[in-house]
Amino acid sequence: MNVPMAIAALSVAVGAEPAFAASRPIALHPDNPRCFMFRGKPTVIVGSGEHYGAVLNLDFDYARYFAELARCSLNHTRTFSGVYCEPYGAFNIARNTLAPAPNRYITPWARSNQPGYANGGNRFDLTRWDPAYFARLKDFMRHASRSGVVVEMNLFCPFYGDEMWRLSPMNAANNVNGVGKVGRTDVYTLDRNGGLLPYHEAVVRKIVTELNGFDNLYYEVCNEPYFGGVTMEWQHRIVDVIVETERALSNKHLISLNVANGSARVEKPHPGVSILNFHYAFPPDAVAANKHLNLAIGDNETGFKGTGDTHYRMEAWEFIIAGGALFSHLDYSFVAGHEDGTFRYPETQPGGGNARFREQMRVLKEFIHSFRFTRMRPDTETVVGVPTGARIRVLSEPGRQYAAYLFGKASGELKLRLPKGRYRIRWVDTLTGKPLQELSLDHQSREASIALPSYDEDAALSIRAGR
Repeated sequence: MNVPMAIAALSVAVGAEPAFAASRPIALHPDNPRCFMFRGKPTVIVGSGEHYGAVLNLDFDYARYFAELARCSLNHTRTFSGVYCEPYGAFNIARNTLAPAPNRYITPWARSNQPGYANGGNRFDLTRWDPAYFARLKDFMRHASRSGVVVEMNLFCPFYGDEMWRLSPMNAANNVNGVGKVGRTDVYTLDRNGGLLPYHEAVVRKIVTELNGFDNLYYEVCNEPYFGGVTMEWQHRIVDVIVETERALSNKHLISLNVANGSARVEKPHPGVSILNFHYAFPPDAVAANKHLNLAIGDNETGFKGTGDTHYRMEAWEFIIAGGALFSHLDYSFVAGHEDGTFRYPETQPGGGNARFREQMRVLKEFIHSFRFTRMRPDTETVVGVPTGARIRVLSEPGRQYAAYLFGKASGELKLRLPKGRYRIRWVDTLTGKPLQELSLDHQSREASIALPSYDEDAALSIRAGR
C-alpha cells in the first residue's frame, strides 16, 4: 500500500463517537442566517479567549480556563488543531500558549522512535495518530460543551516566518516520512506542497470524524491565509474534504473562512462556507460589505490597539450592533499557570484582556440577547441627530425594538425619527450592565428627543415599543 493510501485508510478507520449532546450542531439561524441557532436558541457569539494553544500545549489546564469563561457567560473560544506552533518570543507575546515548552507540544501525529524534533523529543510520523492527542482534544471539547462554549477549531495556520516552519511536524527535518522538503510559502498549495497534501487531507478527515458528535463546534480552514502563500484553491479543497467526510456522518458542522484583516467584499464564497471571519475589524465595514451573502460575519481576533479595554470594548459593540454574528477578543491574560485569566502581562503585549474586560463582554452578550435580534437589521435612518463628540450605531426592528451603541463623551440630546407610539427607554452602562437611566416616551410627533445620561466613554440604549 502506498503512503497516501495508507493515510486514507488510517483516517477513516476510526468511526465517530456517539453524540455528546442531544441538540444538533450550531447552525445559521433559519429565519436570519446572519446569526446563529445553538441548542434551540437564537445566538450571538461573544468571547474573550486565550491565544489558541489550549489543546496543543500540555501545560495548559483548560478545565480552569472554561470555568472562567462560564463565570463570565462567554460562549466562544478559538483553538488551533496542533499542526502549527510558535517559537518562544513570537510576536512579542509573553507566555504565549502557542509556544509550548520543549517536549510539551502534542499534535495529531504520533512521535516516531527517531530523535531530532527541533523543540525536543522525537520526530513525527505523519502516517500515525497520537491517541493521547485525541483523548485530550475530546476532553477539551467536553469541558467546552459543559460550559456552553462554542469552539472554533482552526485546522491550519500559515508560517509567518522561517522560525515557525522550523518547528512544524510537516517540515521534512521534523518527520520520518520524506515529505515537506519545501519552503514555508509552498506548504498550503495544491501543486507545490512537496507531497504534503495527502497528509493535510488525512488529518482533516481524522479530526472531523473524531469530533462529529459535538454540537458546540465549527471549523475554520486556516487562520490568516492571506499571509504565507496559502492559496484559495487549497482552502477550497480543505472545505471539500470537510464536507465529503461529514457526508457519511451523523452531524454537519459550519465551516468558516478567515477572509482578511479589517474588511473585504466576498463575491462568490465556496458553497460549503457559512461564516466569514475577519481580524481587527474596526470599523465594522466587513458586515455591510457582505450583507448580500446572508452569511454570518465574525470578528474573531483583536489586537494592536494597546493593552487597555476601551478600544476592544468599542470594537465589540460596534461590530455586533452593525449586524455581526460573532466577536472574539484575543485575551492575553490566559496563560499556562494562570488559566483563570489572572496573568499580568507587560505593556509591550500586542493586545489586552483581563477579568474586568470579560465582564464588559458579558454586558454586551446579555444586552444583545435581551432582544429578539433575529428580527433586527442595521439601521441608519432612525437617528437624525447626535451631539457633537459622539457617534452611534443602531440595530432595529422599526417601530418595535431598537438596540443602539453610543461612543464618545458628549452631552445633549439624541434626535430620533420613530413611529408614533409609546416606548420604554433604557440607557445601560457598558462597563457594569447597570441602568444609567430609564424612562417612558409617549411619542406623537415626527421626531423624538432623548437626553443623554451621564456616562464616561460609551453607553448602550434600548428602546422598545409598549408601556
